Amino acid sequence: MSSVMRQYLTVWRLPSAPVLLVAGFAGRLPSAMVPLALLLLVQQQTGSYAVAGLASATYGIAMAVMAPVLGRLADRRGARVILLSQAVAYPLLLVVLASTVLTTTSVPLMVVASAAAGMSTPLVSGTVRALWSRVDPRVRPTAYALDATTTELVFVAGPTTVAALTLLASPVAAIALAGVLTVVGTLGIAFSGAMRAWQPAVPVQRSLFSTVRVPGMPRVLVSGTALMLGFGAIEVAVPAFADAAGSPGLSGVLLATWSLGSVAGGLWFGARVLSVSLPRLYRWGLLGTTIGMVPLAAVSSPLVLGALLFLGGTAIAPTLTVQNSLVGSIAPADATTEAFTWLSTIAFGASAVGAAVGGAIVETSYGVGGALVMAATAAALAVAVTLLPGRRVPAPVVREPVAA
Repeated sequence: MSSVMRQYLTVWRLPSAPVLLVAGFAGRLPSAMVPLALLLLVQQQTGSYAVAGLASATYGIAMAVMAPVLGRLADRRGARVILLSQAVAYPLLLVVLASTVLTTTSVPLMVVASAAAGMSTPLVSGTVRALWSRVDPRVRPTAYALDATTTELVFVAGPTTVAALTLLASPVAAIALAGVLTVVGTLGIAFSGAMRAWQPAVPVQRSLFSTVRVPGMPRVLVSGTALMLGFGAIEVAVPAFADAAGSPGLSGVLLATWSLGSVAGGLWFGARVLSVSLPRLYRWGLLGTTIGMVPLAAVSSPLVLGALLFLGGTAIAPTLTVQNSLVGSIAPADATTEAFTWLSTIAFGASAVGAAVGGAIVETSYGVGGALVMAATAAALAVAVTLLPGRRVPAPVVREPVAA
């Protein structure tokens, strides 16, 4: 245990590491809070889940579409200006969004306000990952593991916070808190020592999609898309399972258990020393995630489902850690932030599509089991993508972290 803690302390003691971890956590929370809070608020005001889903989906799609554009701009002009602008614009547009939903019944206005807020979402994930890509290569895998684990905690704390505030006050309170967290997290990153030391690379003239065509990137992005489709389906199937079992309140517990399994796996993986190429390690991680999903459709007990979700979840954060390491090694020096924002884009976009498809399957005769089979199939497709022939990049290996 002492060696494990020593490796994490090595990362914690890096300049600006505490700021990146804590401010990054705060700045990412709104991404897990606002879509759910918006869904609940619109449903309360309109009585329509269809309109609520439209508003929430619009927010997520707008955020996903805008992220690579802002990532490219950050690489060329510096991320600080982008973050400072968003720290002002995003909370104001959240106020506009909440006010619009509370004061009008116009669906088009709600959609426009949702899109505006989504497009202004701070570029936290892409910036933090780009900053981690600049640390000593010997500690970088552990740093990525901590980042992936922190992200998983976001998806435990975010929905839980929204549920608590909605119960005690209203979804508006959750949206207000998201605005405050945005300012705290974004300003913390913008004024960190790591950001001050970041010199934008000399820009190279590139086409709009040149970064995603870099050798190795299509394979990572397509496999990541398939994986997130499966995750999205599970996020819908689990609440439907709990509801069918007569315990709808268990849905949050089950999803939190899944994320906690990922956290445990991420912490374990980040302290390991593995001399394995990143592409092979990524394939193993995807395979492990797929194996964890396969038995879910055959389960009828919430207790058993929770246990399997926890066990299967242990492969998620390690897989995402290796995915980040791959992108960091593949991305051109002048397009690091943009490359990581493409990961964020596929994560939110594919997850939303997976949730929509999974929800549609739940409503058919295939039910919850059909949605869970779809999730496992999507994860298996992610593994298959890594086996396809094509242009490959040199196979960097996971290196041993330096001692504290």
